[in-house]
Amino acid sequence: MKQVIHKWLEQYFGNEEAVLLAVILVVSLIVMATLGTVLGPVFTALILAFLLQGLVSWLQRRGFSEGWAITTTYLLFVAGFIAVLIILIPSVGRQASLLLAELPNMVAKLRELAITLPETYGDYITPEQFQLIWGRVSEEMAHLAEQILALSLSSFPGLLGIMIYLFLVPMLVLFMLKDKDQLVGALSRLLPKERTVMTAIWSEMDMQFANYIRGKAIEILIIGAVSYVAFLILGLNYAALLALLVGLSVLIPYIGATVVTIPVLLVGYVQWGYSGDFFWLFMVYGFIQFVDGNLLVPLLFSEVVNLHPVAIIVAVLFFGGVWGFWGVFFAIPLATLVKAVYNAWPSSGNLQPEDESRQDESLATDAK
Repeated sequence: MKQVIHKWLEQYFGNEEAVLLAVILVVSLIVMATLGTVLGPVFTALILAFLLQGLVSWLQRRGFSEGWAITTTYLLFVAGFIAVLIILIPSVGRQASLLLAELPNMVAKLRELAITLPETYGDYITPEQFQLIWGRVSEEMAHLAEQILALSLSSFPGLLGIMIYLFLVPMLVLFMLKDKDQLVGALSRLLPKERTVMTAIWSEMDMQFANYIRGKAIEILIIGAVSYVAFLILGLNYAALLALLVGLSVLIPYIGATVVTIPVLLVGYVQWGYSGDFFWLFMVYGFIQFVDGNLLVPLLFSEVVNLHPVAIIVAVLFFGGVWGFWGVFFAIPLATLVKAVYNAWPSSGNLQPEDESRQDESLATDAK
């Protein structure tokens, strides 16, 4: 057994770069699990800087100097940041408060619907079974209402964190745009000069991360805006709040669209019941999800490495559990990173012929 373990360690950790790469991955995972919340403003600013760097490069290609491109991009970012704070957040907050106040009426509507179930499906469910099921559902809904109330009451201490985000994120974005080369150079100096595998992984993942982050931002904007316009045309209540939820649901592949369907259809049923308006809401919402999954996602993420749906779901669950929101957001690129590390991991089995000859010469020298 000892020989097997020794042979495995020698094969996959037989050179310095493999050991250093393993240490970096372990330390990164520990930092994400323990300091992910504390470093939230840094990660937020890093994502925004990734997004804005595309605009900076575009302006430079149009003849802007680097300084003017960064200044113009940052001023546009600040204007959008202020617009979100002044327009979007207050509107969504008001609609969220109204929706919470409407919850008792929604529960009453659901109860009226549930009462008709034994009459309609008497061959499949008895009144006793219905009472048992409804009692359990009522308990769970009451528990959920208590959790929502407790969350709203405990949200005041979070105001300090919000103020930190509002102050730190714009400042960090400015420095990351202005001093990008200096920051990258400082990080590269911490690594050894001979880093063939790390360079290969970085060159593969740099474009992957940039494309994924920008693609997700575009997808959120398109799906959220289209949903908002559609909900306004249909006359659906809480259009801004529900459109925001639909837009953000694309962050969680497969799971997000399924979960956000419940509040959208529930609000539509409470507002209209079984009617033509509810049918149109169902059709329009289904069409938006179809276009997102079958047209928009392949178009935006054509250059991102394809992963099996099982791998994506496992990545969402694992990284979400380790890193919370940021783990969910970065689940796909992190899974792609794991795949890239696996493919490029140095081992004695994938050495090049010249590396093998050098290794043989080294062994011969040691023997002498």
